[in-house]
Formats: sequence, C-alpha cells, structure tokens
Amino acid sequence: MIDFRSDTFTLPTSGMLEAMMRAPVGDDVFGEDPSVNKLEERMAALFGMEAALYCPTGTMSNQIAIKAHTQPGDEVICDQNAHVFVYEGGGIAFNSGAQARTLPGDLGRINAQQVLEAINPDDVHRARTSLVCLENTSNRGGGSCYELEEIRKIREVCDAHGLILHLDGARLFNAIVAQKHQPSQYGELFHSISVCLNKGLGCPIGSVLLGTKSFITKARRIRKVLGGGMRQAGYMAAAGLYALDHHIDRLADDHRNAGIVAEAMLQNGLAESVLPVSTNIVIAKVSNRYTPAQFTEVLKQKGILCLPVSSTQIRLVFHLGITEEMVNITVDTMRNLSKAGSS
Repeated sequence: MIDFRSDTFTLPTSGMLEAMMRAPVGDDVFGEDPSVNKLEERMAALFGMEAALYCPTGTMSNQIAIKAHTQPGDEVICDQNAHVFVYEGGGIAFNSGAQARTLPGDLGRINAQQVLEAINPDDVHRARTSLVCLENTSNRGGGSCYELEEIRKIREVCDAHGLILHLDGARLFNAIVAQKHQPSQYGELFHSISVCLNKGLGCPIGSVLLGTKSFITKARRIRKVLGGGMRQAGYMAAAGLYALDHHIDRLADDHRNAGIVAEAMLQNGLAESVLPVSTNIVIAKVSNRYTPAQFTEVLKQKGILCLPVSSTQIRLVFHLGITEEMVNITVDTMRNLSKAGSS
C-alpha cells in the first residue's frame, strides 16, 4: 500500500535502526542517558535556545508548554484549526484549566492585529490572556508556513502586553527547508518551541521542547507528573540524532512530490481545488463525482491510502516512505480514474 494518511506512518531507515542499536543509554529520569542528553543539547544549540527536554510525543510537549506558561482560568489565543485546540483531546482545559480564544486565520495562520484585538482587558469578569500559540507548518492549513516578519509582529504584540509566545513546530523543519530559514531565527522569536521528530524526520517517536533553563526545569517536572519520564530513552533519542544528520535536506523531496500529486488531481478533474501546496501536505476539495469517503475508498481499492478531513476534502501527506515510484503510480492512478469517469 502507498500510505499518504500521515507522515507519522514512516518506518526507521536501515541507517536509523543501526544508530538506535548502537546508542549508549542510561536512565533519563536520573538525567543519565547520554544519547538523550546529546539530543537535547544539540537541539537547544541548533535553535539558539538555552535548554531542551525530550518528550515522547508532540502533544505532550505542547501540553507541557501550555501548562508551564499558564494558570488555571487563563486564556490561550490560537487559530481555530490549531492542533493544540482541535487534536489534543481538550488538553488545554484538562491539563491546564485554561480556555482557548480561537481566531479565524488564513490557512491556519493568525496575524498580529488579530492577536492584539483578542487580548482581554484587565477585568475580573474576563479570563486573563497569557499565552499565544502558533503552528508552523499548519496541518489544517495544508502545510502553510508563517512569514518571519508576521511572527516578529506577533512577538511585539506579546511583549507589549506581557504575553508568552509558544510555537507548535510539529513540522517546523518542513517550514525551515521550504523557506530556507535557519532554526535560530525561530529561537529568537519564541519563548518556547515544540519540534516533532516523528513526522517529517521519520523517527518512531519523539518531540523536543525548547526554551530557557528555568522553563525547561519546570517543564521537566510537568513531564514527570504527566507520566512522560522515560528510562533508557536513548535508543529513541539516537533516532532523532540520526535524523538531524540525514533527514532534513531531503524534506524538499516531499514538498516536490506533494506538488506533483496535487497538480495531477487538478489536471485530471478529481479535485475542484487544492489548498496552496507549500510543503508536504495536500488538502484537496474532491470533485462532485465523489464524496471524500467515496474517493478515499476508491483509492484504497487501488492500493493508495489517504484521509477524508472534512465533508468536502481529503488529505495526503508526503514523507520519506513515499518513493518516486509511488508518486508515479499515484499520478497514473489519478489519470486512469479520470479516464474511467469520462468513458
């Protein structure tokens, strides 16, 4: 099967497996796993931040950050389709006792003026606005990327009003590659950043939370409370170290392949429209020949897996498990489906 359901469906490469097998390990809860320590130090240095914390999942690293930055009764500003709001099980309320102020962004991206207008006044009747969460790239925005200048404007608003700025960077390396940015440019703009290793970088598990030393000390305690303290986690951390060396530049291949398949869907009349393809995600509004569920089933019968994500749209996500041959097969399948529909 050709699996476009998510970039979480990758399997470790042979080189990654070898690195995992050879990893020196210890007890990370005691701070004695050399591979985890190396990954945390390397990620912090890469983004120009003081410290880092290795977590099992991106949801956990985001939720730790929100918990560390807020008090119960606070309000968190984010896009209405943000992962922290839509896909983290109500964690903002459950873990932090905070509520979300969701804004209608442009392909998952909110702007500085929206943030400014959403800040509550200092009034006992209103929740205290304390945190702004951005997502880059935006999953529901079709892999869209923020411009650094807009992030700078948002940070200025946050600084002027005493707010914290957190980045859900689950696919941040996709944005870095697509826009030819440096990781340190993001480290300069955010108080904290969560970066997944288990999506575009192809690791089995793992996310790294970045911030100041005092923030990470607090985050480490919250990770323990949430059950995220791991023991010989170095075997997994070694996968992250390998990915940093071998899997970043190749993200450009995923972006190119996403564009090829999106174009094939449009050219063959299988999609009425496609959200702009900036990175590795294709969100297509299917033609009226199919519902998303029907189109997903048709592709499944052809050996291709994707996801319906709304009443009109499907999603395909490209990753290191998708080869050039698979892309060619998918394009041919789109062409044949078009011919069958017109006959």
